[in-house]
Amino acid sequence: MTTPPLSESVELSIVIPVRDEAGNVARLAAEIHAALAGQVTYEIIFVDDASTDATPVELAGLNDRRVRVLTHVISCGQSQATITGVVHACGAWIATLDGDGQNDPADLPRLLEARAGAGVEAPRTLFIGRRGSRRDNLRRLIASRIANGIRGAVLGDATPDSGCGIKLLSRELFLALPRFDAQHRFMPALVLRAGGRVVSMPVSHRMRVRGSSKYTIWRRGLIGIVDMLGVFWLMRRNRRPTLKSQEVRR
Repeated sequence: MTTPPLSESVELSIVIPVRDEAGNVARLAAEIHAALAGQVTYEIIFVDDASTDATPVELAGLNDRRVRVLTHVISCGQSQATITGVVHACGAWIATLDGDGQNDPADLPRLLEARAGAGVEAPRTLFIGRRGSRRDNLRRLIASRIANGIRGAVLGDATPDSGCGIKLLSRELFLALPRFDAQHRFMPALVLRAGGRVVSMPVSHRMRVRGSSKYTIWRRGLIGIVDMLGVFWLMRRNRRPTLKSQEVRR
């Protein structure tokens, strides 16, 4: 299912990948409207990654002119769902949220304020949340802390919470990044590789109230090591030329 974009121009596209998140999507849409009312022109893009529960029915029932729905025929994962949303987005700026409801849309205005304060540096900056009080079980908290420590040491991304789902960046910057599975976990390193910068900001984190996580700790950890080494290779092989002068044609 594909919903056509708004006829009016939008500045911000909020991209939300979802799979089997019935009970969460309508709540998220309502919270985004409450958070952004009167602040910015926006659209909400839900990318349904081949849900098998009532998520498609709930999305179809939103009947909201600011909501667009894109649907994968087969599941391709969170990163590809996010990429699909960004490719089809109308806004010059992209915000991402996890579809499980643990990211609070009320934090979006704070990221927008940081963007405004960044001035000319904003288009090359990734604004990413940092979850201070995470609402996860102890095993997941420990695993995440270890993963962030290893990732920071290997990739040097200087980001305390690289896996946080709430992010804000220009669409142009996002589309300039390499695309692969698990891309969403390495966005800070990829932005630095592209010559950009990263700003981490404190955000809230909520308990999941419906559905269940799509990841296991050990599966995420094993695959994450392989992905991290791949990103490390990309960063080591990257070369950004500096132009001494430019020819002016008349």
